[in-house]
Amino acid sequence: MAGCLATAILAAPAGAQRLGGLRALDLPLPTLGAGLVQDTVSGLRSDLDVNQIADLRLSRLRQLVRDNPKSLETDDHGAPVVRGEVLAVSPTAAALQAAEAAGFVVARRERLEPLGLDEVVLSPPQGQSARQAVRRLRKLDPEGQYDFDHIYSAASSGPATDARPSAPPAVEHAPPGTRVGLLDTGFSRDDPAFAGAPVEQQAFAPGGIKADAHGTAVASLIVGQAGRFHGAAPGARLYAADVYGTGPAGGSADAIVRALAWMAREGVPVINVSLVGPPNLTLEAAVRALNASGALIVAPVGNDGPAAPPLYPASYPGVVAVTAVDRTGRVIFEAGRAKHVDFAAPGADMVAEKPGGGLVAVRGTSFASPIVAGRLAVLLHAPDPPRAARALNALSAEAGRPGGEGGRLGLGVVGEDVRLDPKAGRR
Repeated sequence: MAGCLATAILAAPAGAQRLGGLRALDLPLPTLGAGLVQDTVSGLRSDLDVNQIADLRLSRLRQLVRDNPKSLETDDHGAPVVRGEVLAVSPTAAALQAAEAAGFVVARRERLEPLGLDEVVLSPPQGQSARQAVRRLRKLDPEGQYDFDHIYSAASSGPATDARPSAPPAVEHAPPGTRVGLLDTGFSRDDPAFAGAPVEQQAFAPGGIKADAHGTAVASLIVGQAGRFHGAAPGARLYAADVYGTGPAGGSADAIVRALAWMAREGVPVINVSLVGPPNLTLEAAVRALNASGALIVAPVGNDGPAAPPLYPASYPGVVAVTAVDRTGRVIFEAGRAKHVDFAAPGADMVAEKPGGGLVAVRGTSFASPIVAGRLAVLLHAPDPPRAARALNALSAEAGRPGGEGGRLGLGVVGEDVRLDPKAGRR
């Protein structure tokens, strides 16, 4: 399987495919309270039927859209989208003229030069829903790429609890020149786990950078170090993009794509995207461009359970899809199934940094993905297709239990040294 994934990276332009129609559902992340490291289904229990997990999330998702009718609406499959916006990928001048003649307004146009893309945000005529607008544009320009501005959510689950873990093994710092990217909520560089860490942080959503629990935990699992805790690549330079900000429309495909363009401009070789949602043509185009450059995108499979549809970006060709295992090495029961799974890493019975300092127990595939990203960043210091393929092969050689659990572990489990069991300090 390592060879297959490496081949997909080397042949990304030819191997990528347009994925449409399927719209998987997950709960958006408009706000995360301090200490709440979760995109939670209240009362999530291991005895739930796998079909109930996705149903519970769908119920909360519908409520979120109802609570924010001025900002959000839904696509044809019930997934949340930004109200009054359609994203167009590199439309022709003739296509834009036809759209404007039909009453659409170009709200914003941006050349994402590092990705080789033009992103155009179109506002539909007054009174027209996003669903109607997308259908109209696709009819006007059948060869074009028009899609909703989908909302993506954090791939974490389960309530967070404070923890006092026992001491881990000795920390091995990332070698000089190691760089890694992160798309998530914001975090405070003043938190103890990031003291002295080289961090560059930018905002890509309204409201600017907002320190929050999810981004804090995920960032700490990449570059964090504080006393008994360390991430997968402490000492690496972290490029962190806050794609949520403060509003209900945070986590949009538009924000994610612009953040990926920033990563491309900076030449970041490995990018962790601990977010999940439906397929989206603009996001797919950005992923394809990054793959072609030799950058690696790492993403979690999500937590809607194995019966739920595959989530994205993890299911795109060339994206490194990650599932989560608990302390026994078993895949957590709520982990989803992407179109492919490449690696597994700790995602339960573990701790991460919380806002303001201290450690908190976390659970979900969101927290497995950054561990894999950190490991890959140590192996890949610059975007380059052959080197990316070698990095994937090298990581697969380190992985334990390749093909375990009927293939659910992908190439195997990595990063167990990052796990700090929250119960260890209470024995």
